[in-house]
Amino acid sequence: MNYKNLICHRKPERSFFIKGHQFPVCARCTGFYTGLIIFLIYDYFFNIDYSLNLLIFSIILLIPTSIDGFTQLLNFRQSNNTLRFITGVIGGIGLIIFLKIVIQWLLKMITLL
Repeated sequence: MNYKNLICHRKPERSFFIKGHQFPVCARCTGFYTGLIIFLIYDYFFNIDYSLNLLIFSIILLIPTSIDGFTQLLNFRQSNNTLRFITGVIGGIGLIIFLKIVIQWLLKMITLL
């Protein structure tokens, strides 16, 4: 089993290239990781209220990535690397917000036991 494929499929036609060298992850995953990093930096400098409204907003942020990925998977249309990257950034921000809220909720539940 190729463990590198667990984090990304790394298909050349769906990846960025710089000076002939393929990125280690595809365009969508590059966007995801970029969105995660952007939000974590923002979160470090600004106080964020992790509320139910923010949880709902994070789920909404995941919708464009899901639509782009599933419509391509089902061969309804062909996406491009720019769109993959943009929806990846949006989805990455939504994913990290969602995970932070769920982890905080789980930690609160554990401390109540």
